[in-house]
Amino acid sequence: MTTSRIALVTGANQGLGCALAEGLAARMGERDLILLTGRSRQRVADAAREVTELSATRARVEGRVLDVTDTDAIARLAEDLRAQYGGVDVVVSNAVARLLPEESQAERADEFIDVSNTATHAILRSFGAVLRPGGRLLVVASTLGTLGHLDGRLHHLFDGASLEQVEYAVESWRGAIHNGTAREAGWPLWLNVPSKVAQVAAVRAVAAERRAHDLADGTLVAAVCPGMVDTATSRPWFSDYSRAQSPARAAEAVLDLVFTEHVDPALYGELVRFGKVLPWHDGTPPVEQDDLIVP
Repeated sequence: MTTSRIALVTGANQGLGCALAEGLAARMGERDLILLTGRSRQRVADAAREVTELSATRARVEGRVLDVTDTDAIARLAEDLRAQYGGVDVVVSNAVARLLPEESQAERADEFIDVSNTATHAILRSFGAVLRPGGRLLVVASTLGTLGHLDGRLHHLFDGASLEQVEYAVESWRGAIHNGTAREAGWPLWLNVPSKVAQVAAVRAVAAERRAHDLADGTLVAAVCPGMVDTATSRPWFSDYSRAQSPARAAEAVLDLVFTEHVDPALYGELVRFGKVLPWHDGTPPVEQDDLIVP
């Protein structure tokens, strides 16, 4: 049987990622293939089995071990899928490094940046090159990804930047953390703020180069905010669970972007939350830690 559509979800062995894989399996058909990835072979295998058992479709579900901090491994997987299937149709970049409130932000910076940003850059570059016409390339971010959440002194690093310039800005931020100059340069203490801004800036950079061609063939590249989600990663930061969604519920709005029949040009290259664009220049720099925990 010839495979029709290929979908890939990173960070798919738990929480939102697993729910996204389940949702894809429920909406795709018997000739389609869903690949879910993670770093642990056992957890990936368990997740693939769970998605297969829970889904009401005959779509194939396979687990692939992928350490998203290994940019060469990302490139190899993209090329393997190009060679085997001619490319991919859906890519959802969802990997995140879990961080607890009591942990040192500076000490966890390298892992957090590698998983959230270096990996995002590699996925955009490698999988953007093998995305088939009419495909979807989505990066899961948050409302913190709008530029206004950063100190104004830093806006020029990301506003209108190319992907290479975003990468340079991220590495400058990393260096400032390690040499103790981050605060005086305007970088916030909480890693999630510049990380999410950089994710969205990277999406915007790639989308700016591809826009005309992608819109002509119905391809969508965008960042997406799923809203507040009750997961093991986010739970330690919640003081009020009343607005938190289950991973399955949060996955619905992301999946709606995947399966929308016509791409709205207004959404292309933007940060999208529940089908609406979050303006790039909105937001204000958080001043209290509680303000930083925003879905």
